Amino acid sequence: MWVFSASGCRWLGAGGSLAVAVGGWFAGTLPVRGGWGLWERHGTAPAVAGALLAYLGLTLLVAAWWRYGVLLGREARAGAAPGRDARGGVLATLVCWTVPLLLAPPLYSADVYSYVAQGAMVLEGHDVYGAGPSVLGPGDLGAEAAASVGGHWTDTPAPYGPAFLLLAAAVVKLTGGAVVPAVLGMRLIALGALALAVWAVRGLGGGPGSRAGALWLTVLNPLFLIHVVGGTHNDGLMTGLVLGGVLLATRGRWVLGSVLVGLAVMVKSPAAVALLFIGVVVARRAGGGARALAKGLVLPGAVAGAVAAGATLLAGTGFGWLRTQSVAGSIHTALSVTSDLGLGLGLLLADDPDPVKDAVQKLGLAAALVLIAVLAWRSWRGLLDPVLGLGLSLVALVALSPMVQPWYLLWGTAVVASVAWYGRAGQVLAVLSAALVYETAPSGRTPWYGFAAAALVAALGLLWARREPWRAGAAEDAEPVRAGR
Repeated sequence: MWVFSASGCRWLGAGGSLAVAVGGWFAGTLPVRGGWGLWERHGTAPAVAGALLAYLGLTLLVAAWWRYGVLLGREARAGAAPGRDARGGVLATLVCWTVPLLLAPPLYSADVYSYVAQGAMVLEGHDVYGAGPSVLGPGDLGAEAAASVGGHWTDTPAPYGPAFLLLAAAVVKLTGGAVVPAVLGMRLIALGALALAVWAVRGLGGGPGSRAGALWLTVLNPLFLIHVVGGTHNDGLMTGLVLGGVLLATRGRWVLGSVLVGLAVMVKSPAAVALLFIGVVVARRAGGGARALAKGLVLPGAVAGAVAAGATLLAGTGFGWLRTQSVAGSIHTALSVTSDLGLGLGLLLADDPDPVKDAVQKLGLAAALVLIAVLAWRSWRGLLDPVLGLGLSLVALVALSPMVQPWYLLWGTAVVASVAWYGRAGQVLAVLSAALVYETAPSGRTPWYGFAAAALVAALGLLWARREPWRAGAAEDAEPVRAGR
């Protein structure tokens, strides 16, 4: 049937994306005020209808994406290059799935209102690392966005780096802080991140077939489209900069690559993991000895540190970002295994569960650091592609983090996809992506049925992965000599 072809998937997914956007106009993360009559709340019945439409559209989008990946996977399994329709249509499909989301209100998260409010705080002279958006008064820039910031984040200092705050401040200045144009301005930044990711993945992805699959798992991923384009999360910008930096480093331009990763760190700090693996690339290119290893461990970090210092001085926000990196961990998220385990143990073993929870969270981060060190060591020894090692490290960091949001999975997925999309890791990450996209409702809340839907999709996906496993040993086939070129 036509609908099961690559072209059919393109239009089925476009219809799903359109339904998500239309549903979002009634059930999205609409502003409390300042919607200009465009993004306004319409009452309970329209909101319920919009949510149902958005869930239907999301399911169509996920089904189309999944089928597209199955087509690419079967061709890869047969050792054949993807057909012209499947290979050449990836970018056309990306456009069709992205365009419906461009003018929609914020979807699945209220974080963009925090971005706008924090940009306004910079312009208004507030300490963005000492206070939350609630300090903005009624007459201040960004006050309407601050009124729409959700829950705990109202009084939470910014956990983001100065480079991102400069971008947010520029958007607020250009738009006067009005909610609708400011959100659309932040979405333009998200589209820039999308374009950067496409460029980097195409560069890292090898031949046409590999590039098609890598783009499928990275930017066609509903988790990316819904949360980076629809939700305008800055994780897309961090990921795009990391991918770009890694691509440049593998091409011998590690200084410029370290600059990009330094900028990524100035968006969100987990990007710093990439510096370790760029160091591995530098060390292996320099001969792999002790002196080369020292060079790799020191120089990329020094370049990124200079970028961080320059961005901080340029922004004028001070170095408060160094002390706010842990503020997000104080907010409990159900997807964090270490937070859930720590809270459970704390309730069982102590009157006050917080010290136990904090200890378990720290143990989780320590375990993540050990795994990252092991992966870096294997990469340096030539047993693992450094790019794949970075991707797996970011996945491990997310899995053991004290705070986990669905879109955090994109950090590692994008990197793994760029070099090993058709393998066991890529297949599992595809299943997790399809599942986690259901965890959050269009309004940004996390209802129980979102977790139920995610569990159902994960179970179905794992059954599919067991029946139709992608190439075992793909991790070993992902060009482990890349860093030596």
